[in-house]
Amino acid sequence: MNEVEELRPVGQQTTQFIVIKLGEEQYGIDIKYIDNIVRMQHITRVPKVDDYLKGVINLRGEVIPVMSIRIKMGLEKDVETKSSRIIILKLEQQGTIGVIVDEVREVVTLENERIEKVAYDSKDEKANFLCGVGKSDGGLISLLDLNSVVLESV
Repeated sequence: MNEVEELRPVGQQTTQFIVIKLGEEQYGIDIKYIDNIVRMQHITRVPKVDDYLKGVINLRGEVIPVMSIRIKMGLEKDVETKSSRIIILKLEQQGTIGVIVDEVREVVTLENERIEKVAYDSKDEKANFLCGVGKSDGGLISLLDLNSVVLESV
Protein backbone atom coordinates (compact mmCIF):
# COMPACT_ATOMS: atom_id res chain seq x y z
CA MET A 1 0.00 0.00 0.00
CA ASN A 2 1.45 3.41 -0.89
CA GLU A 3 1.41 6.52 1.29
CA VAL A 4 -1.51 8.15 -0.52
CA GLU A 5 -3.78 5.18 0.15
CA GLU A 6 -2.81 5.15 3.83
CA LEU A 7 -3.81 8.81 4.25
CA ARG A 8 -7.20 8.44 2.57
CA PRO A 9 -10.12 8.35 5.03
CA VAL A 10 -11.98 5.06 5.25
CA GLY A 11 -14.87 4.91 2.80
CA GLN A 12 -13.44 7.60 0.53
CA GLN A 13 -14.63 6.77 -3.00
CA THR A 14 -12.18 7.35 -5.85
CA THR A 15 -12.20 6.96 -9.61
CA GLN A 16 -9.19 6.57 -11.88
CA PHE A 17 -9.00 8.45 -15.17
CA ILE A 18 -6.59 8.35 -18.07
CA VAL A 19 -5.75 11.95 -18.94
CA ILE A 20 -5.62 12.61 -22.68
CA LYS A 21 -4.99 15.69 -24.77
CA LEU A 22 -7.19 16.90 -27.61
CA GLY A 23 -5.65 20.09 -28.94
CA GLU A 24 -4.65 22.19 -25.94
CA GLU A 25 -7.34 20.77 -23.64
CA GLN A 26 -7.01 17.90 -21.15
CA TYR A 27 -9.79 15.36 -20.87
CA GLY A 28 -10.27 12.39 -18.59
CA ILE A 29 -11.59 8.97 -19.58
CA ASP A 30 -12.78 6.64 -16.81
CA ILE A 31 -10.24 3.81 -16.74
CA LYS A 32 -12.96 1.15 -16.34
CA TYR A 33 -13.92 1.65 -20.01
CA ILE A 34 -10.38 1.33 -21.40
CA ASP A 35 -9.46 -2.02 -22.88
CA ASN A 36 -6.20 -1.09 -24.60
CA ILE A 37 -4.08 1.82 -25.85
CA VAL A 38 -2.32 1.29 -29.17
CA ARG A 39 -0.09 3.36 -31.43
CA MET A 40 -1.61 4.83 -34.57
CA GLN A 41 -1.90 2.30 -37.36
CA HIS A 42 -3.44 2.00 -40.78
CA ILE A 43 -7.16 2.73 -40.64
CA THR A 44 -9.24 1.22 -43.45
CA ARG A 45 -11.86 3.70 -44.64
CA VAL A 46 -15.49 2.63 -44.74
CA PRO A 47 -17.62 4.29 -47.44
CA LYS A 48 -20.77 6.30 -46.67
CA VAL A 49 -20.23 6.83 -42.94
CA ASP A 50 -20.14 10.08 -40.97
CA ASP A 51 -16.86 11.98 -41.30
CA TYR A 52 -16.00 11.46 -37.60
CA LEU A 53 -15.91 7.68 -38.23
CA LYS A 54 -12.42 7.22 -39.60
CA GLY A 55 -12.82 3.53 -40.52
CA VAL A 56 -11.78 0.23 -38.97
CA ILE A 57 -8.58 -1.38 -37.71
CA ASN A 58 -7.64 -5.01 -37.27
CA LEU A 59 -6.41 -5.53 -33.72
CA ARG A 60 -5.27 -9.09 -33.09
CA GLY A 61 -7.94 -10.48 -35.41
CA GLU A 62 -10.77 -8.27 -34.14
CA VAL A 63 -12.18 -5.60 -36.47
CA ILE A 64 -12.74 -2.42 -34.45
CA PRO A 65 -14.39 0.80 -35.66
CA VAL A 66 -12.32 3.94 -35.03
CA MET A 67 -13.68 7.45 -34.56
CA SER A 68 -12.23 10.92 -34.18
CA ILE A 69 -13.40 12.53 -30.94
CA ARG A 70 -12.07 15.86 -32.25
CA ILE A 71 -14.37 15.87 -35.29
CA LYS A 72 -17.33 14.56 -33.26
CA MET A 73 -16.88 17.41 -30.78
CA GLY A 74 -16.61 20.02 -33.53
CA LEU A 75 -12.88 20.65 -33.09
CA GLU A 76 -10.36 20.89 -35.93
CA LYS A 77 -9.33 17.68 -37.74
CA ASP A 78 -6.83 15.26 -36.21
CA VAL A 79 -3.17 15.88 -36.92
CA GLU A 80 -1.33 12.59 -36.59
CA THR A 81 1.91 12.84 -34.60
CA LYS A 82 4.18 10.32 -32.91
CA SER A 83 2.18 10.98 -29.70
CA SER A 84 -1.18 10.11 -31.32
CA ARG A 85 -2.85 6.98 -29.97
CA ILE A 86 -5.97 4.92 -30.47
CA ILE A 87 -7.71 4.11 -27.19
CA ILE A 88 -9.80 0.95 -27.40
CA LEU A 89 -12.95 1.35 -25.31
CA LYS A 90 -15.28 -1.41 -24.16
CA LEU A 91 -18.72 0.05 -23.52
CA GLU A 92 -21.72 -1.87 -22.25
CA GLN A 93 -24.24 -0.94 -24.93
CA GLN A 94 -22.05 0.10 -27.85
CA GLY A 95 -19.45 -2.67 -27.64
CA THR A 96 -15.84 -2.04 -28.66
CA ILE A 97 -14.73 1.15 -30.41
CA GLY A 98 -11.41 2.92 -30.89
CA VAL A 99 -11.03 6.68 -30.41
CA ILE A 100 -8.14 8.76 -31.72
CA VAL A 101 -6.47 11.09 -29.21
CA ASP A 102 -3.56 13.49 -29.62
CA GLU A 103 -1.68 12.19 -26.59
CA VAL A 104 -2.09 9.99 -23.52
CA ARG A 105 -0.68 11.90 -20.54
CA GLU A 106 -1.09 10.02 -17.27
CA VAL A 107 -3.41 8.16 -14.93
CA VAL A 108 -4.93 10.22 -12.12
CA THR A 109 -6.98 9.08 -9.15
CA LEU A 110 -9.66 11.58 -8.12
CA GLU A 111 -11.69 11.46 -4.94
CA ASN A 112 -15.36 11.69 -5.88
CA GLU A 113 -15.81 14.94 -3.94
CA ARG A 114 -13.14 16.53 -6.19
CA ILE A 115 -15.37 15.88 -9.22
CA GLU A 116 -17.93 18.57 -10.01
CA LYS A 117 -20.94 17.50 -12.06
CA VAL A 118 -21.70 19.64 -15.08
CA ALA A 119 -25.14 21.27 -15.18
CA TYR A 120 -26.55 21.84 -18.66
CA ASP A 121 -28.67 24.84 -19.44
CA SER A 122 -27.49 25.21 -23.01
CA LYS A 123 -28.21 23.33 -26.18
CA ASP A 124 -24.50 23.32 -27.00
CA GLU A 125 -23.90 19.77 -28.16
CA LYS A 126 -20.19 19.84 -27.26
CA ALA A 127 -21.05 20.58 -23.61
CA ASN A 128 -23.13 17.40 -23.51
CA PHE A 129 -19.98 15.32 -24.09
CA LEU A 130 -18.81 16.08 -20.54
CA CYS A 131 -20.06 14.45 -17.37
CA GLY A 132 -18.02 16.54 -14.97
CA VAL A 133 -14.83 18.40 -14.21
CA GLY A 134 -12.12 16.96 -11.97
CA LYS A 135 -9.70 18.98 -9.84
CA SER A 136 -6.19 17.55 -9.91
CA ASP A 137 -2.93 19.20 -8.81
CA GLY A 138 -4.34 22.69 -9.16
CA GLY A 139 -5.57 22.02 -12.70
CA LEU A 140 -8.91 21.05 -14.16
CA ILE A 141 -9.65 17.95 -16.23
CA SER A 142 -12.84 17.80 -18.30
CA LEU A 143 -14.30 14.33 -17.83
CA LEU A 144 -15.75 12.79 -20.98
CA ASP A 145 -19.18 11.16 -20.97
CA LEU A 146 -18.23 8.32 -23.30
CA ASN A 147 -21.80 7.14 -23.84
CA SER A 148 -22.79 10.49 -25.36
CA VAL A 149 -19.53 10.79 -27.33
CA VAL A 150 -19.89 7.43 -29.07
CA LEU A 151 -23.70 7.04 -28.87
CA GLU A 152 -24.50 7.39 -32.58
CA SER A 153 -21.16 6.02 -33.72
CA VAL A 154 -21.52 2.27 -33.49
